Amino acid sequence: MSVTSPNERQVDLARDRSWFGSLVPDETPPRVALAALIVVNLLPLIGVALWDWDVGSIVVLYWSENLILGAITLIKMLAKAPVGGFFQGLFFLIHYGGFCAVHGLFILSLMLGVDADPLGRGDDWPFFLIFVQLLVNVVISVLDYAPSEWLWVFAALAVSHGLSLVFNYFGRGENTRTSLGQLMSAPYKRIVILHVAIIFGGMGIMALGEPVAMLVVLVLVKLVMDVVLHRREHKQLAPPSKVSAP
Repeated sequence: MSVTSPNERQVDLARDRSWFGSLVPDETPPRVALAALIVVNLLPLIGVALWDWDVGSIVVLYWSENLILGAITLIKMLAKAPVGGFFQGLFFLIHYGGFCAVHGLFILSLMLGVDADPLGRGDDWPFFLIFVQLLVNVVISVLDYAPSEWLWVFAALAVSHGLSLVFNYFGRGENTRTSLGQLMSAPYKRIVILHVAIIFGGMGIMALGEPVAMLVVLVLVKLVMDVVLHRREHKQLAPPSKVSAP
């Protein structure tokens, strides 16, 4: 008769509490989420090849992905703790929204030379929502700037992150191994690591006259960094029995 260790019982209990645990295979990370991430990250190459996307189109697409991450984070927080997640989610919405707004304004105004008019679209917002107003106006400016096909790729990015939410966060029990504080800080880490490379890479490409080869390199660099960050994040949140000893 086999004896189950305390760690094994804890892992089993975590998987039992997971909403979609029975749907997810026991690999790290689930292949379906990783495959979706790779495919979606290659879509901007179609934009470059068929739709004449320039570096601005690619960079604002990557910036807009932060909005998806913010929405996913709010869903995770509310699922983790409906009451505490709601109040901390309001703080996150204002703080993260302001962070994304300033980030987007930097890309539009300083990098791409677009007049984003951050506070000029109405002045009737409450003062404490000034960053939310700024974000809304930056999003409007991005939509004005982005090519029409951009929305299809944005939707594909949303689907990719949604699959990761289902298969990783809920399906593999990551919701039982994360705190609200960890959830709130996670998007910032990704933005800082990923977008520093994207912004400097984009500015370098603009200085060189935007050769197609360099646009392809930018997309591939983002893909590689995304895969590395994705695998690192979900390896850290894997069940104890799935993490190899150092």
